Amino acid sequence: MYKILIVEDQPDLAKGLEVNFRKEGYTVLKTSTGEEAIKMVIHDGPDLIILDIMLPGISGLDVCRELRAKSIETPIIMLTAKSDEIDKVVGLEIGADDYMTKPFSLRELQARVRVRLRKAPAAQEALAKYRFGPVELDFEKFTARLRNKPLELTQREFEILRLLIRCRGDVVTRDRLLDEVWGYQDYPTTRTVDTHILKLRKKIEEDPANPKYIISVYGGGYKFLG
Repeated sequence: MYKILIVEDQPDLAKGLEVNFRKEGYTVLKTSTGEEAIKMVIHDGPDLIILDIMLPGISGLDVCRELRAKSIETPIIMLTAKSDEIDKVVGLEIGADDYMTKPFSLRELQARVRVRLRKAPAAQEALAKYRFGPVELDFEKFTARLRNKPLELTQREFEILRLLIRCRGDVVTRDRLLDEVWGYQDYPTTRTVDTHILKLRKKIEEDPANPKYIISVYGGGYKFLG
């Protein structure tokens, strides 16, 4: 499943794009600021970015310029409310792969996304193995060991750990866990996440009541420190 990051500060447009790309089977990340977009690209590794030029704070052009300066080659489709050729030319010169002028056809944007994803270089190799403390994880074989003895983890527990490890040191919200691990938006309760985290702690933490690897962040979610 491809992951798309939408960077758009118009709430209705951002929501409409999110809903429609999810219907197409994509995982969708969303933000309204350029600063947050750069962080999300680095931490979440989207396969494609839909980037508005006119953003609060740093512009979409600056976001594109900074990502390319960091040698991040993720395909970027820029959105602009301007018909000015200068913006389009500058965007392409600094590394954008394509652009569309608002208002645009959703069907055409979806087609361009598919084309760019087919042309994109292979994504960075997914997290295959990881070790922290006495725990060894193999995400390819879905096997785990604790102090060199087999550790039984469910596939969902592997996926929770994979996401937390990828975001090591950052807070991962319950909503994001539900969205990326469970794969749906309209969930009954975020207690689902808490229940799974409690079970996971009992398996990997020496003292589940005082965890050292999966830390609760009040009002936020969870942070991995392994």
